[in-house]
Amino acid sequence: MASMAWGCITDFFTYETTKSVVVKSWSVGIINRIVQLLIITYFVGWVFVYEKAYQVTDTGVESSVMTKVKGFGHHNNRVMDVADYVYPPQGTGVFCIMTRVVVTENQRQGKCAETARMYKCGTDEDCKKHFGAILGNGIITGVCLDAVNGSMGHCEIVGWCPAENDEVKIKPMLDVENFTIFIKNSIRFPLFNVTRGNFPTSMTSTQIRSCSYHPEKSPFCPIFRVGDILSYTGQTVAGLAEKGGEIGINIQWKCNLDQNVDYCIPKYSFTRLDLPFAKNAVSKGYNFRYAKYFKTEDGTEFRTLHKAYAIRFDVMVTGNAGKFNTIPTLINLVAAFTSIGLGTVLCDVILLNFMKGAEQYKAKKFEEVSEAQIEAQIASQAQSPASQMSIKEGIKSSYDSGTISLSADQPL
Repeated sequence: MASMAWGCITDFFTYETTKSVVVKSWSVGIINRIVQLLIITYFVGWVFVYEKAYQVTDTGVESSVMTKVKGFGHHNNRVMDVADYVYPPQGTGVFCIMTRVVVTENQRQGKCAETARMYKCGTDEDCKKHFGAILGNGIITGVCLDAVNGSMGHCEIVGWCPAENDEVKIKPMLDVENFTIFIKNSIRFPLFNVTRGNFPTSMTSTQIRSCSYHPEKSPFCPIFRVGDILSYTGQTVAGLAEKGGEIGINIQWKCNLDQNVDYCIPKYSFTRLDLPFAKNAVSKGYNFRYAKYFKTEDGTEFRTLHKAYAIRFDVMVTGNAGKFNTIPTLINLVAAFTSIGLGTVLCDVILLNFMKGAEQYKAKKFEEVSEAQIEAQIASQAQSPASQMSIKEGIKSSYDSGTISLSADQPL
């Protein structure tokens, strides 16, 4: 019983290693080293240098955006200032600069003729087909107005009258090109408690007023000329002013906090967000409606309706910050060392399936030992303890490592 227990203990405290077969083949050796070199290059160049996988990353950027627009323009015989053409007026990260406005004045609740072409009629039956329609300027009553002697009339509506006519020709405000947008952006990476602003604190108010953003000459200026923003997206004011459009201003923060925090700076990019719909016949551009309400002395309510075509600006803030951390470094180092073994796997596949002498390589790499063979070998060693397994000339065997070396000129 004691001997069995001692045998179990000695068996437990043993070390087992795999049998190695050294194949001296130029082709397989070159493939093995190339694969290992590619894996090392990938981890060093891409994973560690480019992706900075040795860092812990904070992508939950907290951001605040404030905007201001400056400039004067002429539209429909009026001088327009910021209060006239910017909506909403709060200075948020999403705002519109109106380029063309269709104004319908003195609207009151009542009945009048619809102005849209689709509501032309010859009889009342033509109007009754539009019961429940939501694309007009009011609720269809089913009455056809002004249809005389076969001429086409218009369906009657109940709502704000007179109805809006957005087909009138109004020249857009092209002065928008010289308007400027001031963007104030502050961000914080909560994981590292790092706070940054989109322009240096050393920049004076005089410098800010006199600068204009340029990606190379003045990359930290927070003043953006509208015409320049549109040119960066391949657009023009003349092309967008008639129907409107949507422009994205992306502020990207990509910070390596292993370096000085002063190198954590924003990069601006610009794009036209509604470009997939630019060629559509329906819902082209960007427009919205708003109204100003008034009351007469007798309490009757009336309003002035505005249908505004505008360039909408969306200021979007994205970013991440990274800093060295031991845990991701160790994880990626282990992954790198493990992946280097893929070269051995690939070479084994080639040797076992595609190389000449694959069967001989299999015989050297894999050994099948049965209990009968073990018992016969034990009996043979008992009769002749000095006997050893014969080794072919040209094959070297190491008793302590279990490695067999096959020379290139020695058959497998």
